[in-house]
Amino acid sequence: MSKITLFSKNNCMQCKMTKKFLEQNGADFEEINIDEHPEKVEYLVNIGFRAVPVIEANDVRFSGFQPNKLKDII
Repeated sequence: MSKITLFSKNNCMQCKMTKKFLEQNGADFEEINIDEHPEKVEYLVNIGFRAVPVIEANDVRFSGFQPNKLKDII
């Protein structure tokens, strides 16, 4: 199983949907809220993302609510 990191922010429907999907599928993940950790915004921009949610799992990175990709990493 991959170590999954979910970058999210407040009032983000796709973030909520992604988190709910991970929880419902028993995924072990860490959530980092960029509203609470603004220093992480620069990291996300540096790796090519400008919108959340961003999901990192080993060498896989993607953004948005993508159930098929989430299934692949769980």
